Amino acid sequence: MRIDTHRVGAVTVLEPQGALIQDDADVFRSQLDEAMLSSMGRLLIDVTHVPFADSKGLEALADAGAQLTESGQALKLSGANETLRTALELTEIDDRFDHYQDVNAAVRSFL
Repeated sequence: MRIDTHRVGAVTVLEPQGALIQDDADVFRSQLDEAMLSSMGRLLIDVTHVPFADSKGLEALADAGAQLTESGQALKLSGANETLRTALELTEIDDRFDHYQDVNAAVRSFL
């Protein structure tokens, strides 16, 4: 799995490429933890290229969402496909994230 990290203005954007499963989910969690420390609450995960996530991938997202919520911030997701959205809804963790159609809309939400 490749995970690109870049900034759009003051927003840190993580862009995983591939399914969030097993060992890849652990790598993602590690990079997500680093990004949370340096993003000052302006963190976006662009999941456009994530076809699905298993329980480890969903857990990584849920934990990050809960951690940011506790500090008065929100984890924002953009580009979630129907499969990933359904998984988030079925596991009842979709409300831990602000959802956006694309990166631009999500970045604007920080203003």
